[in-house]
This record gives sequence, C-alpha cells and structure tokens, in this order.
Amino acid sequence: MTAITRRNMLAGTAAAGALALTGRPAWSEPQWKKYAGTKLEVILAKGPRGDNLQKNIKEFTALTGIEVESEQIPEQQQRQKVVIELSSGKPSFDVVHLSYHVQKRQFEKAGWLADITDFMKDPNLTAPDLVPSDFSAAGLTYASNDKGRMFSLPWSVDYFILYYNKELFAKKGVEVPKTLDEMVTAAQKLTDPKDGTFGFVGRGLRNANMTLWTNFFLNYGGEFLDAKGNILTDGPEAIEATKLYQKLLTTCAPPGVAGFNWMESMASFTQGRSAMWIDGVGWAPPLEDPNASRIVGKVGYTVVPAGPKGQYSATYGDGIGIPAACKNKEAAWLLCQWLVSKPQGARLVQAGGGVPFRNSVLNDAEVQGGVKMPREWLQSAIDSGKISKLGLPVIIPVAEFRDLVGAALTATLSGADPATELKKAHEQFRPILERSEKA
Repeated sequence: MTAITRRNMLAGTAAAGALALTGRPAWSEPQWKKYAGTKLEVILAKGPRGDNLQKNIKEFTALTGIEVESEQIPEQQQRQKVVIELSSGKPSFDVVHLSYHVQKRQFEKAGWLADITDFMKDPNLTAPDLVPSDFSAAGLTYASNDKGRMFSLPWSVDYFILYYNKELFAKKGVEVPKTLDEMVTAAQKLTDPKDGTFGFVGRGLRNANMTLWTNFFLNYGGEFLDAKGNILTDGPEAIEATKLYQKLLTTCAPPGVAGFNWMESMASFTQGRSAMWIDGVGWAPPLEDPNASRIVGKVGYTVVPAGPKGQYSATYGDGIGIPAACKNKEAAWLLCQWLVSKPQGARLVQAGGGVPFRNSVLNDAEVQGGVKMPREWLQSAIDSGKISKLGLPVIIPVAEFRDLVGAALTATLSGADPATELKKAHEQFRPILERSEKA
C-alpha cells in the first residue's frame, strides 16, 4: 500500500466520521462568494472582540466579497440602542453582538433573533468543522432555546477562576485549596493585618458582587430557577453560600471590601496585598504586566474550588446573532461563522483578549503555543470550560435581580443575617419577575 493510498483511506475514514457527526459531507465548504457585493452593518459592544473584528475584517471581505461596516459602542449604550432598534422591527444592523448573561431571555422572548439551526446543517452555508458539539455546555445553553433551536453563535466566554499569589502561599506554607472549606482555612492562615496582607479579596459592591457569590451558590448545589420559573436564591443553598461569602469578606479581606468591584479587587491583588482572588479569566493580562503589577511571575491560576455539592465555574459570555428582520440573513451568517472560526478564536485567546467558547480552539496545540499568558492560565480556562455553568438566571429583569440580591449580600458584610436579608430581597424581587413573564 502506497503512502498516498493510505492517506486517501485515512481521509475517507475521517470524512465518514464527520458525516456521522454532522449529517453532511466533511469535504464540503460554504459557497463563500455566493453573496459577493452584499453590504452588512454590525453593531458591537466596545472591547477586545470588536477590536479583533475590525482589525481583521478585510480578510473576510477578501474571502467572500461582502463589505462590512461596523460600529463599537460602550457596553451600556450599545445594549440600549440594540433594544430600541430591535423593538422597532427595523434595525439598522445585520449582525448584533449580545451579552448573554443580560440579554438572552429578553431577546428570546421577544423573538428578535433569527433561528440559525438550519444554517448550521447546510453544507452550502457552513464549514464542516462548525458543529454544536464543539461549543462548551454553557455556550450551547446560552445560544439555544428550551427546544434546542439555536438563535446565535457563542463568541467569547468569561469563566471565573481562582487567582493566587504563589509567593504568599510559599511564605506561609499553605497548599492551593481544592475545596471551598480549604479555601477559607487557607485565607485565614494567609491573613495578617499587621503586615498589611489578606487571605482573600473579591467583589463586595452591590450588584457587582453577584458574579462572585454565584460561584459559591452553584457549588453548594444551588439552582436559580425551578421548573415553573420561580426564583430559588433564598433557599438553604443560598443561605449557606452567603455565610461563606460573609465569612471570607469580613474576616479575611482588606478594609473597605464592601465597596470593591473588580477594579479595586485587582488593585489589591496586583499590589501583593491579597493572596487569593476569584474573578473572570480575562483579567490575567494586567497581572503579568510589569507596568501594572508587582507580582509578575508570582501568580497562580486554577479552577474555582469545589463546594459540598459540586464544582462549577460561574460563566458569563457574549454571542453574535442575526436580527429576525434582517434581509441578508445568509450573508450575515457567513460573517457570524467567520467571527467564531478557529483563526479568529486563536487570535482572541493568544492576545489575552478573550476565551472562545469553541473547545477545538482551546485544545489546539498550535493555538496554545501562541498564547502569551502563562500555561497555568490557559489550563484554568480549559478546565473551567469542562465545569462551566451559567452565573446568572436566564430572566428578563436580571439587572433588578442583581441589584436586590447584591444589596442583601453587601448588607451581610455589616453583620446582617444572611437568611433574613435574602428573604427580604426575594419578597421584593418575586413580583418583578412575575410581571416580566406576563408582559
């Protein structure tokens, strides 16, 4: 058997395998030039993902002949503009950047996005390597409705991880915690107010603190909603998670932590004043920047420690979708899949500007070799993808939820009882949720 024959046989086997997985020939390629001459408008939330698109968009135009105009707008203003235009039924854009953790339920209930499920199965429109199984579980949950239909493509994910100061751990002879109980014990050992160092830092500020707290809530076995859509975050799991949150931030954190968002938490950690910090995986670049950090080369990265009923990484993310009212859906689809393609995902993660939802990008050896961050950081992202779980409930009034429950959490940092505060928050929030679902 010649080498060429053997390669052809292997190619045939691979093609057959891909056919079984995707339901279409593995050798097919989209008709990239079919919509040449089309012009698309894209609305983006300002950030690394938008920068990546604008920097490389000429490659897409060369591939397809499709011209693309894009606009980056600060996040809050972009969200407001998108809602106004989509609700009008005549949006000025063909592709929209959405924040899943805030907008999924709102967009889904309003029917604002086009169903792309059939596009995914069309060999004339979709590259053979773009299959739902390549996205992390959290990404698929974000992008799909309860019937499994997809209305967007998962773009960039923010897993929560544990950052820790290796030097402070070594100085005190403390092991990296594997469980939340071990993390509390470690934080207590690492806290030395006389020396100006503390065992833990994290978000204490109302609303912002929810993204930290949900890591504890999920790992205590908490679920946001029951089968009927009722909110559950005042039950025993929430109370125990809040007790842990309260203990960490009142006995092991820097003074004033009740007013800390990610910025203040990062400042304490980068100055070497705090030994542990749980927050989004995307905050790593400043920690390794000698112009911004005093702990370059001393940072450890790992997954969030396990709780008594599970181990999850609270997950937030962004997607890319097509308005249901768009008149150029096929051309827009070509752009969407290009944005989540392996080359674009590689560029994003290698620059430290984001983590793609696609497993094939994160697990690719060549992509990994080009990542500028420490290997531990990349591994923490890969491992977090395996234990990812949505970090906020999929509801329309998610901002009100974060405000009310976040206020309850902040109150516990002044000594308030967790059970009492959570009950009070939910008595206020439940009618808001009920009204939103009936609207």
